[in-house]
Amino acid sequence: MSLTQSPLDAGLPRVPLGAWTEAAVDWATRTLGPFFDGVAAVVDALVRPLDDLLTGVPAVAVVLVLAALGWWLRGWKFGLGTAVGLGLVAGMPYWEETMSTLAQVLVASALSLMLAIPLGILVAENRRASAVARPVLDLMQTMPAFVYLIPAIFFFGIGTVPGVLATLVFSMPPGVRLTELGLRQVDKEIVQAAESFGAPPWMVLLRTKVPLALPTIMTGVNQVIMLALSMVVIAGMVGAGGLGDVIMFALSQVEVGSGFEGGIAVVVLAVVLDRITDSVGDRFPSARAQRLARQA
Repeated sequence: MSLTQSPLDAGLPRVPLGAWTEAAVDWATRTLGPFFDGVAAVVDALVRPLDDLLTGVPAVAVVLVLAALGWWLRGWKFGLGTAVGLGLVAGMPYWEETMSTLAQVLVASALSLMLAIPLGILVAENRRASAVARPVLDLMQTMPAFVYLIPAIFFFGIGTVPGVLATLVFSMPPGVRLTELGLRQVDKEIVQAAESFGAPPWMVLLRTKVPLALPTIMTGVNQVIMLALSMVVIAGMVGAGGLGDVIMFALSQVEVGSGFEGGIAVVVLAVVLDRITDSVGDRFPSARAQRLARQA
């Protein structure tokens, strides 16, 4: 079949998948309008105060707080690097956009993890749920990022809310998968020992499995945050604001300088968030015990 030949011309039945999708979106928009309005109000109520806080606080204070956090978690070298990197961003004209992006990433990541971790626990404990969730997660991870913006625009219009919600959906799969992986990798003998003492299943889960799986779960948290940051920049196409707007404007106007500055701000933010979340995971007792076991 040639590139210009339709399926009907080739004798193949046409599958109106696009028409079905449009019909489903139109039905959801008409029927579930109040629900989407409520979701938009909740997301806006979470993002806007955090955005106002981060952009309203002097840049020096934010830099010092994050540098002190980095020093406490990873040592003075990382603390100094955080201060230098964020100080560079503060010296550029896009500090407020950087803080807006940070607010969106934090809210989207928090909401994503609130869904991903319980869902990961469910699919780890239930084989049938795992079989259902796996193809859905595959679809979510392989779908091009830009596609998530289309239904978000239909349901929530233009602005920060659709960007945050598209980011939530895009960044959720690693949190589910790594939570499931961490729980499935817990040593069965340890679980059997806990069960032999008569502990109910929910206590075995919360007191034994989850603490031992925390290092892997925290890796999922790290991946969720990194994907959220990448998607928030793409969400600038729908008016989400922040560094996404800066990069999209630079792309449309072919302004190399402003595009490079926006990209550097994204890189600094990504490195700081990545190292901080990684260090938090390393501080759990189970992570320290596993690290000592490997060294022995």
